[in-house]
Amino acid sequence: MIIVGVGIGPGMMTQEAGEAIRRADLIYGSRRAIDLACEHISPGSRVMEIEDYKSLSTLPEDAVVLSTGDPMLSGLGYLPGRVIPGISSLQVACARLKISELNVTPITVHGRRMDPEAIAGELGRNRSVFLLIDEHTDLEGLCQHLEEKGLRKSVVALTDLGYPQERIEKGSTASPPRAPGLSCLFIGQL
Repeated sequence: MIIVGVGIGPGMMTQEAGEAIRRADLIYGSRRAIDLACEHISPGSRVMEIEDYKSLSTLPEDAVVLSTGDPMLSGLGYLPGRVIPGISSLQVACARLKISELNVTPITVHGRRMDPEAIAGELGRNRSVFLLIDEHTDLEGLCQHLEEKGLRKSVVALTDLGYPQERIEKGSTASPPRAPGLSCLFIGQL
């Protein structure tokens, strides 16, 4: 199996990823991943939309699995097989904000429970925190928690990175920006 990062938006796929997709006879991916890869999919390839993520580890050895962004940043890189990296939301967000990735701790709360103490701990070490969030993330509660701990920081919400409707909204822990649905957040000295 090959897990291929298709990038976070149009035109953000590596040449190696595009070539692996072109050679594939059997491709699995989310609707969004398939849409990002469609220009590289060869006629005659079987393309299957993923319906059950729990069964992905049982796919045939010759399957190519598309992962949005980079498979190793909250993606499908945990699956058995070779991984071809993609351009991640972390890379693009750092580039947009001109922040060195060396000063950033990535944390995902997308589909997971948030640990405000872990975030506060990283900020207390003078690190910036990159959060992958979803519609269930309590950003206001997190910001209030950080304020109560004396960790007043800048907060930037990045939505639809790589797409024409990309939006970057700045705020602070005292006045957090809007971060709808699946977004990325930077918290720290920005």
